[in-house]
Amino acid sequence: MTRSSLVRQITDFANRADPYPLYEELRRTPVLHEEEGGPYVFSSYYDIEALLHDPRLSSDAANIAAAGEDETGQAESGGLPPSFLRLDPPEHDRLRRIANSAFGPPHRPRRIDDLRGEMATVVTGLIDGFGEARRIDLVDQFAYPFPVAVICRLLGVPREDEPRFRSWVDPLVAGLDPATRRSGDGEFAKRAQEARMQLGMYLAGLVEERTREPQDDLLSDLVDSRGPEGSMTMMEVLSTAVLLLIAGHETTVNLITNGMLTLLRHPHVLQRLREDPGLSVKIVEELLRYEPPVQIVPQRTNITDIEVRGVTIPKGSRIWLVLAAGNRDPERFENPGRFDPDRRDIQHLGFGSGIHSCFGAPLARLETQLALSELARRLENPRLVEDPPPYRPNAVLRGPRHLEIAFDALR
Repeated sequence: MTRSSLVRQITDFANRADPYPLYEELRRTPVLHEEEGGPYVFSSYYDIEALLHDPRLSSDAANIAAAGEDETGQAESGGLPPSFLRLDPPEHDRLRRIANSAFGPPHRPRRIDDLRGEMATVVTGLIDGFGEARRIDLVDQFAYPFPVAVICRLLGVPREDEPRFRSWVDPLVAGLDPATRRSGDGEFAKRAQEARMQLGMYLAGLVEERTREPQDDLLSDLVDSRGPEGSMTMMEVLSTAVLLLIAGHETTVNLITNGMLTLLRHPHVLQRLREDPGLSVKIVEELLRYEPPVQIVPQRTNITDIEVRGVTIPKGSRIWLVLAAGNRDPERFENPGRFDPDRRDIQHLGFGSGIHSCFGAPLARLETQLALSELARRLENPRLVEDPPPYRPNAVLRGPRHLEIAFDALR
């Protein structure tokens, strides 16, 4: 293995099932810059943590574009402005504060926890839907529809409209796939943009309804946001809603699927979870370290020259933060390659850190805890049909495309 090929190997689909040996190799060069115009790649836990908090790094869409095309780039199109995920302070802070007030404390402290009952009902319904089958695809039959249903209910989307979301979400999520973006498929890009526009138009209709008749849902709160910094514009509400739908959905699908895959590879832990559902809290935190759904943060650039470990990174460079490599850094975690839910030191990077830490982390945690504990309880003698399973091409949002599980009975 030559270091000059590491970035290409990390994004190469052939290595998607197990990128961790590549990350181990990557950590031997904590600041990797392979070629002129290529990204500066960081893989040390402490470097990544520091850079996530460094105000000299920018996530602003305009600055990212100026830094050059990135093969993992995640375009936002369809006529909507950039979400706060792709803005810097102070505009980022204004929008995120408004969104936070609708999503959780202090204004809506029980919004997520109050969904617990509905989430449990959705989980039960999906597992009951397996029927007499003794072999399922966990992604298509459970991990994909579950977070869509939850986010739709959080936003206030009528239940009869939930099936329409998959036709919009699929091309948008696939647009995050670097392999697709490298292919230069103009028709695919057109479909993704069209899906974003249709989703935006649908949500615009809901926003207008909530403006006339507010309800007890997140969309109504975003529309009716009031505070010292004013309220969101219509376009900002739409952009925030699309962000919650896409980002919140994909990370949770991968977290649930990676979680079940990991448990099936560690049957003693699965048995412990079956006997003690409360263990799901520890399991999910260790999963976020061991198999994080977001492996790489590629949307960063520096607004001034910075120096890391004696290496000067010129202003306007592309910067990748490989969270999954940092999460298995032996300088930070003891036995980092071991899946250990009893690990005491668990300050992982699975949800990022700093001002752009995952907005929906409380929701994703609760969804995954409920999902894994109930799957463990109800599936009798579950086992993998194929290991490794087929993976999505995406190196950034890494997870199985399908996860076929056989089992003897439903409890």
